[in-house]
Amino acid sequence: MSSLQWWSVIDVALLIAGLAIYLFIVGSQLKKVAANLEESAELVWAIKNDAELIEPGLTSINTTGRVVAGALPLLYGMGEGIVNGATFVHADHEADGVNRPAMGVRRTRMIEAMGVDID
Repeated sequence: MSSLQWWSVIDVALLIAGLAIYLFIVGSQLKKVAANLEESAELVWAIKNDAELIEPGLTSINTTGRVVAGALPLLYGMGEGIVNGATFVHADHEADGVNRPAMGVRRTRMIEAMGVDID
């Protein structure tokens, strides 16, 4: 055999080995995906079973919601009446100024750099 034939055989062998390694890696990743999908399917079935237990109570919940929604305008009107009767009357008292900390005004270079005069 000539050297060209040997190199061709070596190239084909390396190609087959590379493809085998690639398929092994892809196969292991697909096994992980399949395991995750199986776990997800179990969770979905558990959620479905829980939802089936809740379903009969939904009619009661919807009926109660309709009753509450129907009573909201009446409750709103009653609340407005309560608020109007108990409204706070503000005295004509104005604040004597801005509250300052007991230690005085904190001075920083940032305020001075922005050109703010706090006096």
